[in-house]
Amino acid sequence: MLNDLPNSSVRPPLDELHAWAGDLTPDSLKTWVDHHLQAHQTAIDQLLTVQEPRTVDNTLLPYDRAVAALGIAGSEAGLLHSVCQEKAVRTQAEAMVQAVSEAAVQLSLNPQVYLALSSIDTSKADAATKHYLERTLLQYRLAGVDKDQATREQIQQLQERITQLGLTFGRNVQEQGNTVVVEDATELDGLPEDFLARHVPDAEGHRTLTTDFPDYQPVMTFAKSDALRRRMFLAYNTRAYPANKPILMDILATRKQLANTLGFDSWADLATADQMMGSAAKVKAFLAELDAASKAGAAREYSMVLEFVRKQRPGLTAIDASSAMYWYEQYRRAAFDFDSQSVRPYFPYERVQQGILDTAAKLFHVEFRAAPMQGPDAAARWDSSVTAWDVYDGPDEATNDSAKRAQKIGRFYLDMHPREGKDKWFSAFPLVPGIAGVQVPEAALICNFPGGDTSGANPDPGLMQYSDVVTFFHEFGHLMHAILGGQQRWAGVSGIATEGDFVEVPSQLLEEFFRNAKLLAGFARHYETGEPIPAELVAKMNRASAFGRGNGVRGQLFYTRFSLDLHNIDPATIDLDTSLHAGYTAALPYTWVDGNRLYSSFTHLVGYSSNYYTYLFDKVIALDFFQQFDANNLVEGPAALRYRKQVLEPGGSQPGEILVQNFLHRAQSLQGFEAWLTEEFADDHHGAQK
Repeated sequence: MLNDLPNSSVRPPLDELHAWAGDLTPDSLKTWVDHHLQAHQTAIDQLLTVQEPRTVDNTLLPYDRAVAALGIAGSEAGLLHSVCQEKAVRTQAEAMVQAVSEAAVQLSLNPQVYLALSSIDTSKADAATKHYLERTLLQYRLAGVDKDQATREQIQQLQERITQLGLTFGRNVQEQGNTVVVEDATELDGLPEDFLARHVPDAEGHRTLTTDFPDYQPVMTFAKSDALRRRMFLAYNTRAYPANKPILMDILATRKQLANTLGFDSWADLATADQMMGSAAKVKAFLAELDAASKAGAAREYSMVLEFVRKQRPGLTAIDASSAMYWYEQYRRAAFDFDSQSVRPYFPYERVQQGILDTAAKLFHVEFRAAPMQGPDAAARWDSSVTAWDVYDGPDEATNDSAKRAQKIGRFYLDMHPREGKDKWFSAFPLVPGIAGVQVPEAALICNFPGGDTSGANPDPGLMQYSDVVTFFHEFGHLMHAILGGQQRWAGVSGIATEGDFVEVPSQLLEEFFRNAKLLAGFARHYETGEPIPAELVAKMNRASAFGRGNGVRGQLFYTRFSLDLHNIDPATIDLDTSLHAGYTAALPYTWVDGNRLYSSFTHLVGYSSNYYTYLFDKVIALDFFQQFDANNLVEGPAALRYRKQVLEPGGSQPGEILVQNFLHRAQSLQGFEAWLTEEFADDHHGAQK
């Protein structure tokens, strides 16, 4: 990637693309990141020394190489900050993320670079190049490059502070998990046998549960004990509390100051200025539409469940927040004859992984091969539990040219189970930006699914809830976007480089494929008998999972409005506990549980900041996209290849609005979302029986 730059310094003997190759230590990580920072600076120096008229080749090309160097350094340092077991490496990785961020801020505020880019003659450039340059110049202006030097220095200080605070917030969530001790074994009634087998009692007969998702989700869904669910709910929602409360307030105040310095009334207006949505006011109007669309259905759902609960518990007059998942599960069992534990034996982790790979191979016309562990193209891994996969292009559909299978177009890594020191959430990490003719894209999934322990006489099969499988499909959608969109000329528009409020479209679209009965029949087999999942069980699952969508959307509205409001008003007027309580009770019918400090571990407040609306906005687009697929030939129908070519392959080389228009031949519509929201039984589009 960096070898083609003149005057570059002699590189140390390191793996150019992988920070974790060889003996990973704090010092080796620093050397690796410093090397890329130097390559970045070399490219910028080259750009600034050009004396001839500014062209794409002599100015945009070195700029893009500088962007690529920062991208890979920041992504891989960020990954190691999230996954490395050694705290010393995580600490160094945090420092390196900060260093890369500082270099990126300096670049965004460099008026000489901005002037050089704005002077490029693009009259003969292709559309992707023009879009890249136009978007880059817009982001420079939004960063404050046109301010005076003193103001630019102030902006840089504020940006660096936001980055450091965000890293500290995330580290606290990662390292300050809570535990729940179960002394009375009867509190575990209702939990699956494999869950109990994973939690062996100590000498005193006590079991210790963590707030990691493989413990949290089953307890909240299946445990009959109200007391255990409440303890788990509070343990989960007080992670990193109280440490993160003042940090979050500092982030909000610093963001407000930065937005005002840049001429915006609020951070929310600044954060949406270069997005598809365009402004905080438009976000509010969109949320009002979804509020109106979901309110009646959500109220009806809740009344149905509450009526059911009152028959089971005559003295119970309401459902509280710690019991909602449990009682919805119980209602689905009664109303739809569906126990979500009944599908878990058909979803052992390894079968699900293979099923998703097989589905994606057909859908996206690619082939997956285990990456070699030895040789010149060996896959370096940061942990022995990580698997690496190479992606090869499938045969050309027009010519049926099978020779194209020999073309490797990407590599990805799967880090899928919890371990000490690892991030506790589920995410996709772009790692290496793809550059056509130079390097293939690389990305990773960082997840916390059950399974992964193959030691002992009774290895854990990793039985997954159906919601786990949906999450796997979701994250794999991000992964394929990174790989298929990573075939661009420019690193700056490669892979998941669309507007931030388009990035959840491919992931939420792929979720819908999970509900297809024909697709599930291909991989969902009982982990003990090998029996395929019965079609009638899939039909029940789909009908049952359709129930509750109204309050599912209301939950997302709560997160979205809370995120938006915190960034749209003066932080000096915010009381986090009051705002959280008010936002929750306005959106959801479940009784508030005192002691909930969700804001202390809601890491999307750092990442998406005010733009958490992305999930709902992109859900609307994804459901509109899904309606274009053939219900009778979902995976291999004509829409699949068209979706790859028109939505995924462009990466960030086209505006999101154009991607939508090209695939739908119109603007997105709310109709598909409204139909999905009010659907009480899974429709034939998912291939399920009514």
